[in-house]
Amino acid sequence: MRRRALLGGGVALGLAGCGSPAPAPAPAPAGSASATGAAPPPPPHQAGIVTPAQAAAEFRAYDVAATARDELAALLGRIGDVAARPPASVTVSVGASLFDGRFGLADRRPARLTAMPGFPGDVLDPGRCHGDLLVQACAATPAAARALADAVARAAGPAVRRRWSATGFRHENGTTADGRPRDRNLFGFSDGAGNPDPADAATMDELVWVGAGSGEPAWAVGGSYQVVRLIRFAMELWNADPVERQEEVFGRRRSDGAPLGRERELDDPDYAADPNGQAIRLDAHIRRANPRTPETRNQRILRRGYSYRAGTDAAGHPDEGLIFVCFQQDLERGFATIQRRLAGEALERYILPFGGGYWFALPGTRGARPGELGRGLTTP
Repeated sequence: MRRRALLGGGVALGLAGCGSPAPAPAPAPAGSASATGAAPPPPPHQAGIVTPAQAAAEFRAYDVAATARDELAALLGRIGDVAARPPASVTVSVGASLFDGRFGLADRRPARLTAMPGFPGDVLDPGRCHGDLLVQACAATPAAARALADAVARAAGPAVRRRWSATGFRHENGTTADGRPRDRNLFGFSDGAGNPDPADAATMDELVWVGAGSGEPAWAVGGSYQVVRLIRFAMELWNADPVERQEEVFGRRRSDGAPLGRERELDDPDYAADPNGQAIRLDAHIRRANPRTPETRNQRILRRGYSYRAGTDAAGHPDEGLIFVCFQQDLERGFATIQRRLAGEALERYILPFGGGYWFALPGTRGARPGELGRGLTTP
């Protein structure tokens, strides 16, 4: 059975993208770190980015119904109050549509923030894409994550309208041998060995956090670009293949995550010694995603994905897959470059991206004033 026959039941087939792409990124506005020279020390960062991944998550995208900038500031402040309640892990991000002129923020848009375009193989449903705000609520249990997301929604009140939502879980939430977050996706393969180390501050400054002097608005220093992709898995196609074929698709052993031809999960695949794909195929997922060359080192992204299960579609096929989440300093250098490199990979036959978007995760707040979330963005 063909991929789209299995996966197409729950999405609107034939759509090229989630909507009209946002305008090209604007030049650095006046007041940006690069335009003003020395910038103040960066604020702390929000939770839910480099902090350890919790086992359950709720993702809710909203359109803002408020019509004035002071109302937007109050809204972000109320959400920030909820996010500051321990042991909450709430990450609040803003989409390109928030800078459309309603709040007089067009000149404050993060320089690299656009609407997520459609990529080859996508069948994107406009109703499951984009949003002015994205709330990522993480907790130890699904009930706790849902309660946390509900608390944010109550604090937001009528100032927002929900656009779409997704519920996720980490199947085998844990860490790799060197302490990096890892999980096992619904295809049965572990993920996390190739992730940059979120505990390495220098690496996070290089790959994840927006810094001073980067051409971004000064208020954005300390934030990060967030990508969410809703990806449905063709489980019936996948389960019909033998494990050996599945391992060729990923380039790793399913049992322990080791690259094919290697002994341990964290072993270097050493692609230079395998130029013709004898051990790890040239279209294997790990080889396309991260070629491990000096030229691609700064293209790495920090992944923080969750699985989802949503029952069955109208045709009786399972609706389950991955809520792919990643953070990076630059959307084009990171996710977009990797996504184009993945075009034609062996895994493409078994997956269908159908929703998600691009956002900018706000910087954290200083001191004990949670109501200040987003204040640098909204202050006149």
